Amino acid sequence: MHLLFLAVAPVMVIILYIYFKDKFEKEPIHFLFKNFLLGAFVSVLITFVLSIITGFLFDLTNDNSILNQFIKAFIVVALVEEFSKYIIVRYYAQPNKEFNEPFDGIVYAVMVSMGFAALENVLFVYKHGIETGITRAFTAVPAHATFAILLGYYMGKAKFSKNKRKLNLIGLLVAIIFHGAYDFFLFINFIPGTVIGALSSLLVGIVLSRKAIKIHQKNSNFNV
Repeated sequence: MHLLFLAVAPVMVIILYIYFKDKFEKEPIHFLFKNFLLGAFVSVLITFVLSIITGFLFDLTNDNSILNQFIKAFIVVALVEEFSKYIIVRYYAQPNKEFNEPFDGIVYAVMVSMGFAALENVLFVYKHGIETGITRAFTAVPAHATFAILLGYYMGKAKFSKNKRKLNLIGLLVAIIFHGAYDFFLFINFIPGTVIGALSSLLVGIVLSRKAIKIHQKNSNFNV
């Protein structure tokens, strides 16, 4: 039970943080929960299927190849995972009437992403133990949230823009770039010091995420 708590606790902290950052018009709990479940199961299923496909397309057996790790980070992991989350937000949350202000893009992207991260974290913690759970609570889970905020920022803008498709795809691209950069530096750990690159890319993402939250709070349709 303590392993389950360790795996889920950082996810819940982030969910509550974003929920209370939605200052002017809170989203319905039941709809938030549905997005969380879709992230946990449907986006994970999409990721699983796409991972099998990319496994056939790319031969990445050489772990010491920088090119292989680049492809793995940006395509096999970042593109596949962020696309699987994007699909849920784009075709389930964004068209819904509850998605009625730009900040909702951040809220629903984070909910989907935290559903994904929760299931992933449970599997990792049960397999690798407490130390992995503690490490991921301060790295992988906040990273998923950061990528989701960047994605959701643009998807929130897209909902109320004539350039909907363009902004949605920009959000997806930005999430992929930050996710890919973070993972790439971790994957090339055979080069000393690359973890600094991963932490630096995550830190930049966090700074931009905080700015994105403030911008959408300021531009809320309900901020009168």
